[in-house]
Amino acid sequence: MATTTDTDVAIVGAGILGVLTAREILARAPGTSVTVLDRDLIGSGATRRSAGLHFPRGASAEVRELAAESQQFYADLHTARPGLPIHPLGMTVVAPESAGERLGEVYLPEAKLRRGDELPPVVPALPEGYAAWDGDGCQYADVHSLTQLLAAELRPAADFREGVAVTGLAATAEGVRLTLTGGATLTAGHVVLAPGPWLADPAWRELVAPLGARVKKIVALHIEVPPLPGDRAVVFHEEDAFLLPFHHRGHWLFSYTCQEWDVDPATVGSSVTAGHLREARALLSRYAPDLAERCVSGRVFCDAYGPAGAPLAAPLTEDGRVVFAGAASGSGYRLAPALAARTADLIRSLPSPRKATT
Repeated sequence: MATTTDTDVAIVGAGILGVLTAREILARAPGTSVTVLDRDLIGSGATRRSAGLHFPRGASAEVRELAAESQQFYADLHTARPGLPIHPLGMTVVAPESAGERLGEVYLPEAKLRRGDELPPVVPALPEGYAAWDGDGCQYADVHSLTQLLAAELRPAADFREGVAVTGLAATAEGVRLTLTGGATLTAGHVVLAPGPWLADPAWRELVAPLGARVKKIVALHIEVPPLPGDRAVVFHEEDAFLLPFHHRGHWLFSYTCQEWDVDPATVGSSVTAGHLREARALLSRYAPDLAERCVSGRVFCDAYGPAGAPLAAPLTEDGRVVFAGAASGSGYRLAPALAARTADLIRSLPSPRKATT
């Protein structure tokens, strides 16, 4: 028999953003009833496949503000909870020599960019006219594990429903009624849609479409070379690509910008293709030819991108009961704490904003 339950806030999507939004809401109003739903397990989807790299930069003033806020959140969290899978590491930015002033505008003051004295060992030489800058404030996380750990801490205060998809969403006099797989319904005072790349799900496609967000394929190659202690992340600024020493997995990761747009997360292939390998090797061979030859596998998925390259936290209905959060343009982990706070700001029933405790 179908059942109906009530909750103050329903969050659709249990990735890093959905879980941090639940955390932010409960930090502001501990008595709030929060239900987090996901069609899969906590931390699946884009969160499971995330490289988890955070570095202090932003292409616009808005993104820089979000990055600075998230930078502080993660720094505080790591200080208070050093056992969490957040790993600080050094950073080297590679760009044309003429880009120095521009880099100073894009990277936050916390990065403390300065011309590097020597290249990282994995980059034996730079193309003519290029230079390297060292920076601070870089870290990466096992985002899948981190999301699960943060969710586990929330379980006494929040209701998590894994393997439960939302098949319908309708406004009623009592609130927003969600129809769930299995025939159950859930009525919520407010709904936060944090669906990752599932923008076109029939339950909310018409609500989300006016935001103008799109879905793009994300590709990262695994390089079967063990990173050494002290190896740094290398950011190729002009190409929007990076090399990341995945110490916790024992290999390097190379992420580059794949230009395959308007893909469907339900049907996108999860295997690395010969085309992906050619694109990645062609770029990486300019800087690290030995590593380029070792690109043989990787991870493929997709992510949602905002129309202006900035993430979105926006009401979807006139009464503000349904809110969208996401489209972080491949920076979901990097910007999630600040975006969660912006999302909580839109829930009118919550008290005045304050930072979530670590």
